[in-house]
Amino acid sequence: MNKEFTSLGLMSGTSGDGVDASVITSDGQNKCELISDKYFEYNNSLTKEIHNTNEKINNLNDLKKNRKEIDELERKITIFHSMVSKEMMKQIPSINIIGLHGQTLLHNSKLKISKQLGNGRLLSQLLKKNVVFNFRENDLKHEGQGAPLTPIYHRLIKKIKKISTPISFVNIGGITNITLFNEKDEMYSCDIGPGNCLIDKWIRNNSKKKYDDKGLIASRGKINEIILEQAMENFIHSELFNYKSYDIKDFDLSFARGLSLEDGAATLTEFTVNIISQKIGNYTNILCGGGRKNNFLIDRLKIKCNSKFKNIDEIGINGDFVESQAFAYLAIRSFLNLPISFPGTTGCSKACVGGEIIKI
Repeated sequence: MNKEFTSLGLMSGTSGDGVDASVITSDGQNKCELISDKYFEYNNSLTKEIHNTNEKINNLNDLKKNRKEIDELERKITIFHSMVSKEMMKQIPSINIIGLHGQTLLHNSKLKISKQLGNGRLLSQLLKKNVVFNFRENDLKHEGQGAPLTPIYHRLIKKIKKISTPISFVNIGGITNITLFNEKDEMYSCDIGPGNCLIDKWIRNNSKKKYDDKGLIASRGKINEIILEQAMENFIHSELFNYKSYDIKDFDLSFARGLSLEDGAATLTEFTVNIISQKIGNYTNILCGGGRKNNFLIDRLKIKCNSKFKNIDEIGINGDFVESQAFAYLAIRSFLNLPISFPGTTGCSKACVGGEIIKI
């Protein structure tokens, strides 16, 4: 019988609004019990600081130039994660591994950079726990894109829930990624376009809200077809169209400048839908991530695609916490020296272990 671990996964999305925390018990292979999921919101000043710093960072030189500011922000983010961890450990004292994803500041697979803010060593010192972090670096060193890393957890969900193939998991976070299991149960994955990132940024820039709740703002707007057509034309004929992994900085909302709040939200949502729909096959698509709650986006996606869609919540998994559960699982796999990325998922040259481990 394989040893089982109780692991806490901590995931901070590109929206920069807080931390998803999930506790699972797993052997890192075929068994998994979901114990607890909880969301912890950043205060407004930390969210603002994250977005302000993020705006300054576009390349390696920016990382070096702003190092002092980045280090201070990382310290604040790490302390926040320690508070989250302590709250979860009060509830579940048996936690013995923590998987820290961190707050993504820059992801550029071409430059082999994926910088997440979250100091694993400091977190381990504060909590006196084993911590796994820096999950993407080893994959990048082995010719991978550094993303997506959740597919191996999607495979576990598929196995536990006895989901037949072909099937795909479509995660609509800041970026949208897809994990496909074909008729032979072979696993393929990649990022396929923007998710919430453009819509969220538009709403933050043009209102006091953080996001378009249920897509209500976009639903009141009118899609500007002329602007949309030009933006799609530019995207399809750019090298971005064939990228396998994205950073939110790869997508620019300037083409919506001058539109009203509602019309801009509608046009950006339709732009997002058009890109996603071009890369989804005729499979049943299991939706997860915050974007699955954007009714306007999902309704438009259903119109564009000749596919079936099902929320992952319908099979007993909370769709808000799939990624935090995944990093709890990936932490265990890293601890056991098991691979977390594969040629069919990130494009790495061989199956790769990943995650830097700080053992107590």
